[in-house]
Amino acid sequence: MREVQEAIRQSRARLSLVDPSIIHITIKFLGEIEATRVGQVSGALREIRIEPFELSITGVSTNSNRNPRVVWGTVGDRGECGHLFELVETALAATGFPREQRGFTPHATIARVKEFDPSLMQSIRPYLSETLGECHISGFCLKKSTLTPTGPVYENITEVTW
Repeated sequence: MREVQEAIRQSRARLSLVDPSIIHITIKFLGEIEATRVGQVSGALREIRIEPFELSITGVSTNSNRNPRVVWGTVGDRGECGHLFELVETALAATGFPREQRGFTPHATIARVKEFDPSLMQSIRPYLSETLGECHISGFCLKKSTLTPTGPVYENITEVTW
């Protein structure tokens, strides 16, 4: 990911790079949760069980070819992230969270595009189908995100392992 970030940094696009140590895959963004609901949400998520699985970052792409806002690592799995997404949606719908209306595309955000320039697309071309890494997924976390001037700070609220 650092190599990709160095390559896209050479483009003329204005970017906000994600610190590689905090790159992650968001299954569902919950937004602000009232403190009184955190226990209920955590309990619902702890009930989710699936088999651990392997995941790869199989290339680099953007959320749009014409006006990208995000540069991301494309997730390669056998549909497990999508299955986990459905389980999270079902568990949280039971606690009152609305289901996501947009389609789910698992990805690992590498950079946010503040101002697009076509040179960005040229800089990611060598990485379109290059495997950047693999990992074993054996759980997930409910995280609290605190935005600071130097970037987000994440805190684990609940950790679910299988």
